[in-house]
Amino acid sequence: MWVGLSAGSMVLTPEVGDDFIQWRPPSGDTSTLGLVDFSICPHLAPEGRPGNTLAEAEAWAAAISAPAYAVDDQTAFRVVDGEVEVVSEGTWHQLRRATP
Repeated sequence: MWVGLSAGSMVLTPEVGDDFIQWRPPSGDTSTLGLVDFSICPHLAPEGRPGNTLAEAEAWAAAISAPAYAVDDQTAFRVVDGEVEVVSEGTWHQLRRATP
């Protein structure tokens, strides 16, 4: 079991994308641990509130290669044997789906 919020959850994904990179290693690589097969845009917030807007999340998702979700701080994922379940009392969007 792993519980992470923000960067703590993003490191489990295949990549975080340029929008979330504060420092780039000499290799230029933005890949992360890849323990799950989707990427996460955290802190989804309604327009005018602190956090990432849906429009920002959609632009981010267009630039990464993995399936992607934008989630607020009341959303979690349960991943068992590669099956992803979204558990949420808040707002989330699947922005990119896995390609068969």
